[in-house]
Amino acid sequence: MFRRSKDRWVILSLVGALIMGSHSAAAWCYEAQKESSLYDRLGGLAPISVVVSDFIDILVQDVVLNANPAVDAARERVPAPYLKYHLTAMVCQAAGGPCLYQGREMKISHAHLGITELEWGRMVALFKEVLAKHKLTANEMQALVAIVNSTKADIVDTGRE
Repeated sequence: MFRRSKDRWVILSLVGALIMGSHSAAAWCYEAQKESSLYDRLGGLAPISVVVSDFIDILVQDVVLNANPAVDAARERVPAPYLKYHLTAMVCQAAGGPCLYQGREMKISHAHLGITELEWGRMVALFKEVLAKHKLTANEMQALVAIVNSTKADIVDTGRE
């Protein structure tokens, strides 16, 4: 009788260890999935803010984009640090980070600018150059460009070419 009781405890202990082990494995898998967000793969908020800052610095001085009088006028009204703040929050949120973008909708904030397909293409090219400068992997570059491209319909004025 003692033997059977002892065997049961051994079996229950093994089952408990397996359950606890699988719980730890499940927790590890959850953490691994959590860490694989684009936000985490980019290194978090600091690297995102550096890339955004570099991008805005190049963007606001671009001759092609500033040839659009509405864009040029907006550059005078809207300070670069303000753009950097909002774009950093937007990218952080879209990449799965803890930030919350609280700016205006893209359609509303860009409607008066009359951005053309050519200007959009120029902006995307500049963005890719900044990403390459920071040596992002192809996967992260592709994911960030996809985030940017998801806003295109709200930014480009298809009636102006």
